Amino acid sequence: METSPWQTWLATSVLRPSAGLYEIYLQQHGYSPGITHAYRHAVGHFAHWLTEEHLELRRLDESVVRRFLTTHLPECRCPGRCQRTVLMVQPALKHLLHVLRADGSIAARRVGVSPAIHAELERFTEHLDHVCGLAAKTRAGRRWWVGQFLADRFGQRPIAVHRLTPQDILDFLGRHGGRYTPGTAGVQASALRTYLRFRAARYADRVDALLAAIPTVASWRLASLPTALTPDEIARFLKAFDRRRPSGQRGYAMARCLLDLGLRAKEVVGLQLDDLNWQDGTVRIGAGKSRRADILPLPVLTGRAMVTYLSHARPPSSCRAVFVRDRAPHDVPITTEIVRYAVQQAFLRCGLGGRSLGPHTLRRTTATQMRLSGASLKQIADVLRHRSLDTTTIYTKLDRPQLATVAAPWPGGVS
Repeated sequence: METSPWQTWLATSVLRPSAGLYEIYLQQHGYSPGITHAYRHAVGHFAHWLTEEHLELRRLDESVVRRFLTTHLPECRCPGRCQRTVLMVQPALKHLLHVLRADGSIAARRVGVSPAIHAELERFTEHLDHVCGLAAKTRAGRRWWVGQFLADRFGQRPIAVHRLTPQDILDFLGRHGGRYTPGTAGVQASALRTYLRFRAARYADRVDALLAAIPTVASWRLASLPTALTPDEIARFLKAFDRRRPSGQRGYAMARCLLDLGLRAKEVVGLQLDDLNWQDGTVRIGAGKSRRADILPLPVLTGRAMVTYLSHARPPSSCRAVFVRDRAPHDVPITTEIVRYAVQQAFLRCGLGGRSLGPHTLRRTTATQMRLSGASLKQIADVLRHRSLDTTTIYTKLDRPQLATVAAPWPGGVS
């Protein structure tokens, strides 16, 4: 029998000695075979990340798990089929920490940060939300890194940013940043940068020297092509939803919103019944990542999918969200995890599960198809609601006929 990637990852990681104990724990607590299988995949994925990040077993705690959930899962590019659904991964890792502590492999749960640091993190998180307009998962990631820095520098003492030196910044980044990938190191540096600017704006702290000490991590944003589906893959993906069932009708309607309108998963969750203007054939996208509301035309196929769901599959509910839970309680809107799970399961059913695909792949597919059909960058940016054309420029690499016209001839001609 062929070994699955998660089994290889687990067998070559620091979690290998505890794998058997975890299996026994799940059996003793009566978990079904399906849940047990999903939890194994989740732990295997986590084990692979631990190996990639060069993290030692003794360092594992809730903060490491939180970083995996908030910084890795949303941008996961791990190869093969691995568990990426937060609804499964979070409880699986919670049980893992329990097993590791019971076995003495890791230390008992540490007491949280000092009250002063907790209050500071609350103010910083509010700033990230109301001033910076960052998404919840992004805020959680920034908060985690800043909390690590403040605990490292001040411990239980009062926070005194004016006493920090550039060497304090370099020491922290040197101890913690060397073992991370460039992407994670970039997030770490960005979090510290944002925090210091927050201090300068709110408390007039002089932080210029501290900001100068934070290195810029090399990152080539346009180095790769955006992941997108081909027309054949789009057709296979849409056929993967069983529209004879309510859950399939809901999943299909969500998929059309992601694919036809280029919505983010969070924007699908935020759709309200009052946002649909059937008379004008438009849909209002509420203030999301860009902090503004936009009006988009509602494509016919998207409208039909939503009408079918609202008429035949949506349970009676007092909730004004378009998409609600198909299991009790019905008066609760869906979450981004439900959107992500529905999309990933459809990819698995149509044979595309071996690639790192998710809801954002459909958004990229929207832009890619528009570009290949001759749409301008401005038109793509308007549909995707990008605040800057710089964000949209990656799609110029997909216009191969236009690129061919500017390709320079090989020096000396054909040999």
